[in-house]
Amino acid sequence: MTFSIAARCAETGQLGIALSSSSIAVGARCPWLLPGVGAVSSQNITLPALGQTILAALNNGNDPQSALQQALAGNVFSEYRQVSVINLLGESAVFSGEKTLGIYHTVQGEGCVAAGNMLADQSVITAMVSAFENTSGSLAQRLMAAMQAAMVKGGEAGPVHSAALKIVGDHSWPIVDLRVDWSENNPIDELNALWLAYEPQMEAYITRALDPRDAPSYGVPGDE
Repeated sequence: MTFSIAARCAETGQLGIALSSSSIAVGARCPWLLPGVGAVSSQNITLPALGQTILAALNNGNDPQSALQQALAGNVFSEYRQVSVINLLGESAVFSGEKTLGIYHTVQGEGCVAAGNMLADQSVITAMVSAFENTSGSLAQRLMAAMQAAMVKGGEAGPVHSAALKIVGDHSWPIVDLRVDWSENNPIDELNALWLAYEPQMEAYITRALDPRDAPSYGVPGDE
């Protein structure tokens, strides 16, 4: 029901996840990130707590594989889970339980890890990693390129309805947190349009948070 890519930017240290699903509001349940630590996508029959547990283990010094194994060992329904993990060093781990739905596949790439279930074809995940590795630009641009490549290969076996892009950087809050919670058409294209609208404003919102004295005008009545 979900395909995702979690990645780390070697130049900026940013961590991010992009994902899409046939289910509503995938961005509310599956992506978990901690600045300076790692990113986790908990999917298939989703258990959001796995994301929190794995990030805590990474923060305590565990590598992705051991953090993933510890979290799964403490869950009695691990055979239903699909989980991907990446840390700040770009090290990754991935797991698909034996009851993962439909066609599923996982690929660990250079600075990224992708996973999916209920896929049109296993090539969907391979295409995501290839697009990420061969696209230049910001982490967000590379993640969105991966999502669009997945759709070219067929995406899920059925239509997708939600998509999300979440990125953390040097601050305690996400610097990008964009979601399309339901779309009857193409949530990935809608998400990309949101990113293109948000991208030129992103730094201004960071400035507003850190030093309101230097904040650009909000462009609303009363703040021209």
